[in-house]
Amino acid sequence: MRGWLLSLKFRLSGLKLMATPMSLTIGGVKAYNQDNLYGRKGNDEHFKVFIGFQNKVCTNLCVWSDGFVGDLTVRNVGQLKACIRSLIESYNAVHQLHHLQQLTNYSLSEHQFATLIGRCRMYPHVPRAMQQEISPLRFGDAQINTVVTDYYKDSSFCKMETGEINLWRLYNLLTNANKSTYIDSFLERSVSAYALVEQIKSSLQHRTYNWYLS
Repeated sequence: MRGWLLSLKFRLSGLKLMATPMSLTIGGVKAYNQDNLYGRKGNDEHFKVFIGFQNKVCTNLCVWSDGFVGDLTVRNVGQLKACIRSLIESYNAVHQLHHLQQLTNYSLSEHQFATLIGRCRMYPHVPRAMQQEISPLRFGDAQINTVVTDYYKDSSFCKMETGEINLWRLYNLLTNANKSTYIDSFLERSVSAYALVEQIKSSLQHRTYNWYLS
């Protein structure tokens, strides 16, 4: 495992989006909010575990759905270890890095960014049937406000002088804003941030309709 990690770090050094170090990170939390605290001892216990990358500039956590288990239900430590091992073995770090690298190739204009922010504020209020057709966004107004502030002021990921912002910077504005989230929904929002930016990238790449930019 150690040799594999060293090999992975060597690969990272060649990625142009990595102006600063990226570290492979594995972690998890005990999901007491999903447990039956009044049940008998030995009942199912819930965890959330993840594997992904951490951008060391702002210690932003970059997690996507393939590296996240949001409801890991087990009855003993042996089951927990087995499930974590399965997650790690099935995780494709190089594949995620390839997708992260591609984010630098696509940008939003200032107008598109403004449209995105407006749509993000609208999303929680659109009809439920309509929400099912849109990439889910789990960020609240507080996080969206932080994204807008950092669009102008963040020392590492703010907009360019033209007003444009590439998707790598946008993604890091979202993951930075996520730091104010309580631990019970932090990982879900992190995955949501990646899914949103990846969907936008796909729409720009293939020139297809995207509700967040329309």
